[in-house]
Amino acid sequence: MVSINNITLSFGGKTLLNDISFVVNKKDRIGLTGKNGAGKSTLMKIITGSQEVDRGTISYPSGLKIGYLPQQMNYPVGKTVLEETLSTFSEINNLENRIQSIGNQLAQRYDYHSDEYLKLIEQLNIYEEQFNFLGGHSIHGNIEKTLKGLGFEQEDFERNLSEFSGGWRMRVELAKILLQKPALLLLDEPTNHLDIESIEWLEQVLMNYPGAVMLISHDRTFLDNITKRTIEISLGKIYDYKVPYSKYEVLHKERIEQQTAAYENQQKKIKDTEQFIGRFRAKATKAVQVQSRIKQLEKIERIEIDKTDISDLHFKFPPAPHSGELTLDIENLTKKYDEKLILRNLNLTIERGQKIAFAGKNGAGKSTLIKVIIGETDFSGTLKSGHMVKIGYYAQNQEKELDENKTVFETLDDIARGEVRTKLRGILGNFLFSDDDIEKKVAVLSGGERSRLALAKLMLEPYNFLILDEPTNHLDIHSKDVLKQALLQYDGTLIVVSHDRYFLDGLVDEIYEFSNHIIKKHAGDIKLFLQKKKKENIRQFETKTVSSGKNDVDSSKNKQLYLKRKEIEKEIRKTERKHEELEKRIEELENFIAECEDKLSSGKEINDKEFWLKFEDAKKEVDKKMILWDELTHIITELSEEKEKYK
Repeated sequence: MVSINNITLSFGGKTLLNDISFVVNKKDRIGLTGKNGAGKSTLMKIITGSQEVDRGTISYPSGLKIGYLPQQMNYPVGKTVLEETLSTFSEINNLENRIQSIGNQLAQRYDYHSDEYLKLIEQLNIYEEQFNFLGGHSIHGNIEKTLKGLGFEQEDFERNLSEFSGGWRMRVELAKILLQKPALLLLDEPTNHLDIESIEWLEQVLMNYPGAVMLISHDRTFLDNITKRTIEISLGKIYDYKVPYSKYEVLHKERIEQQTAAYENQQKKIKDTEQFIGRFRAKATKAVQVQSRIKQLEKIERIEIDKTDISDLHFKFPPAPHSGELTLDIENLTKKYDEKLILRNLNLTIERGQKIAFAGKNGAGKSTLIKVIIGETDFSGTLKSGHMVKIGYYAQNQEKELDENKTVFETLDDIARGEVRTKLRGILGNFLFSDDDIEKKVAVLSGGERSRLALAKLMLEPYNFLILDEPTNHLDIHSKDVLKQALLQYDGTLIVVSHDRYFLDGLVDEIYEFSNHIIKKHAGDIKLFLQKKKKENIRQFETKTVSSGKNDVDSSKNKQLYLKRKEIEKEIRKTERKHEELEKRIEELENFIAECEDKLSSGKEINDKEFWLKFEDAKKEVDKKMILWDELTHIITELSEEKEKYK
């Protein structure tokens, strides 16, 4: 469909893309990957024609329609959400205006047999045929479905775009692109400002999209669910893998290992050749051999290894200081902004060591409750912090709050106190800021560098209660993995807001869902929570199907029933696998507890501290796992009952 032929592009003497070629096929699902600055976004601009190249060509079919969502753009204002979304259908809007104009003219005429009247009727028929062909009658329904899928409520449709943040305006641009249904979709970090529900909706749209899709994303789950092909840009070259991201990672590692071995062999060969040249250059009898070796060296195509610039990123949070069992106690908490209700009569208790994720649509109150907890906004009700609780806070868009006039080093030095000031260079080094980097002004840092610097601030003193509001924004996949490992090792209490499902998976053991001004608690991890949400969506579908018109139901009922039954069966299989894994783990824990109890019943005194810690941890874990086991058993039963309704 689109053929990229021998493209070369250089900036400031550096070759960004070097003689690259590949083809985008009609229904491709491609993930673009490569380290920051490798040229991913530039390649998308080249395909759209907005970036010129030094050499090479791009071939398109005649009339190919491309939809492009860049990372950054100037968002329109002045119109309502609905008006701006409708503006993408200029041809249909023009036809609708013409149809209305002719209709008004005909209503005022009585010369039914005149040539002018008949000509108007003929024009009206032509315009109506074109309107129907372009899907004019279904536009409003499609717009409503798309905007709601991206998180807008019905009442938002008539609000002016100027009332929304850049993230919400981006959603309008994404809606406009999806509604146009271009043959090729180019999406550069489309999930950056979406909540989990909107991301899952977008996944379904893209998985069933009739055209080709090319993505840049740092969301591993999003990439794995959509893409079937991964194109890596490395040192100006491309490596084309016919697999999704996680499988690409394995193949990429193997390629780097092979590349490293080839590089080392080549370096040995070069060194041996150079030694031969140096030893025999002055001997006339070896002149021919020396010249031959020199020519060999000149012809060698030097192997380069693209070492990941974040391979040395590592850190761990300082041990959490001791605190009481109770971390936070909230009673009857209500929060309003002017007359707008955000949170209503919340009651919740958070205990030491809990790992909690706040989930829910953007604007549901997650960040508001965090601001209440840290004392940044007023409220009604009661909030009590536990004994000796010390909060470390990472704000959403924390990187934008950094003082751009300060250097990297000054950012930490100005707030550090005591002995830690002697360790600042080491802390910054752990976050990939070299000696040269630490004197850079914050103003010149990339989004990812700013996020790493903001995280480094949390290393300056120990906290026993970490609150992280979207800490993965602007972090690449490897940086997210490093942060996740650090949080898994952290021994304090954690609240985290993130739309990255892979990041949350295995990190938290409880989900607080924000909806309709209240919080609903869900025991278990993010996968279990999302399974529940899907089950609720299935119920909503059933309700809509029953209440829809009989003719529509009759025409597609069998297909809908089949598809929904298959969807439920898939969920049952996934849940049963999780159920079996839990059973195995519970059995392991119960066997370990039984062994410990046997030792205790022997009458011998046990002073091994590690024994007691493992014993207590096992008892706590088996209790949690049993709760999850019960939850899953209940879900399997409900899903099985649900499946019967679709026979």
